[in-house]
Amino acid sequence: MNFYFTAAEVLDRLDSKKGSIKGLISTVAEKDRKRTSALVIQTLKYKPVLADIIGRAKLMIEERKKLTSSNLALVLVHDVLFSNGIQAGDGPIKQAVLRHKTRLHSELQKVKIKRAVKSNEELVQTGDSRAALIPRYVRINTTLWTIEEAIQYFISKGFTLENMLEIASTSKHIFAKDKHISALFLFHPELSFQDDDAYKNGKVILQDKASCFPAVVLNPPVSPSGAVIDATSAPGNKTSHLSTLMCNTGTLFAFERDRKRFSTLQAMLSKARCKNVEPVNTDFLLVDPMDPKYSGVTHILLDPSCSGSGIVNRLDYLVESEQEAESVQVDRLNKLASFQLMMVKHSMKFPAVQRIVYSTCSVHAIEDEHVVRAALKSDEALSRHFELAPQSQVLPQWKRRGYSNEMDDPHHAASLVRCLPGEDATNGFFVSCFVRSSVIREESDKAPLDKKRKVDQIIEEQEDVAPNTRKRQQRQQKRKRKKTVNGGGSV
Repeated sequence: MNFYFTAAEVLDRLDSKKGSIKGLISTVAEKDRKRTSALVIQTLKYKPVLADIIGRAKLMIEERKKLTSSNLALVLVHDVLFSNGIQAGDGPIKQAVLRHKTRLHSELQKVKIKRAVKSNEELVQTGDSRAALIPRYVRINTTLWTIEEAIQYFISKGFTLENMLEIASTSKHIFAKDKHISALFLFHPELSFQDDDAYKNGKVILQDKASCFPAVVLNPPVSPSGAVIDATSAPGNKTSHLSTLMCNTGTLFAFERDRKRFSTLQAMLSKARCKNVEPVNTDFLLVDPMDPKYSGVTHILLDPSCSGSGIVNRLDYLVESEQEAESVQVDRLNKLASFQLMMVKHSMKFPAVQRIVYSTCSVHAIEDEHVVRAALKSDEALSRHFELAPQSQVLPQWKRRGYSNEMDDPHHAASLVRCLPGEDATNGFFVSCFVRSSVIREESDKAPLDKKRKVDQIIEEQEDVAPNTRKRQQRQQKRKRKKTVNGGGSV
């Protein structure tokens, strides 16, 4: 029965809003994770029906001495009605449920008649239809193999590479390279790679396209002395992406305050072979920016807790009431925005930081543009001269930008990136990037300086040419001019 108790505990924590379905399942012991995940998800899909049947059968009333947990009753009754029966011994709890087996099945038939459905599958809660428009994205972990090797691997698996594909193909045998993220492949939305060897070995990471944007925009340094912070790391997709972009060099401090999620992060980083990451099991807000350990940090990635309103292919619709699904409470959004702003302002206090990326998987301006504009007006931004990076540094090829009417300066919207579910072949997402003013000036001056250096280099090379060689070059040029004047050459 331990397996059922574990599933019931996950449901208890979901009811208490102590995490997401995916996050809570990730804390289950690996040997039981797949089985627990399947039972929890299937139970949630039938939860309204199961609760109705259990109530009509008076199961919790008549077996109150044995069944003290309503969620335990849900998972057990699910297996009685929709699976192959309760997979456990013949203990008193199992027998308490089986005594009502006939009545439970009878109530199920009444529910189906009432709802005018013929199959059990028609009783399942359905998710957001926009999820079907999002491809299955697979990010190649270039730490372990090359993009070309990955292409040949999938071809050997029976897939065909289609170069021009931008959205999900109708064929499950076609895949394509993404045009914005170099190491990202697109597959059919219904494909799963959980059992694929490349996934199990950490060679591929299942990560939505928009979720790849923050690390790319941060553009972390590739240097043995580079120092970067990922402020909220678990489960580790963005952290592993940063590590890859850093070519496993320098130091990447990965913070995660929750102990169980921290264990998930460690497992993910080990699987992806991220050797330059230093995981830290603490709250980023408790970190002293003046700690000498972080004195060299120049880049910080912030992807803090948010409403998750942009995620349409998530499982959490299964635990939301209809009212919650349609409109997130404003007071909750305001609390989240206050926390998010606190994170941005804290990041700005690190003495050497040059670049801060703030992102959310929210579509609400309260958590996105409003946080950015408040951060720009904060004492930290003003005293340390932070401003938004220009569009040229923030995915310039991406067309959808921020909401100009939500910014104090409408021109700032061009520096922001937005993704809309159902329209951009991604989940909903928001990305912004703060940089020190001095960094912008340095980079804007970089092109003319590079040109001057190139000219200086040419002059130096010419001056270093041996005298005899210079004389020979001069004679060759003189003969060429003479030949041209005499009509012997073309111009």
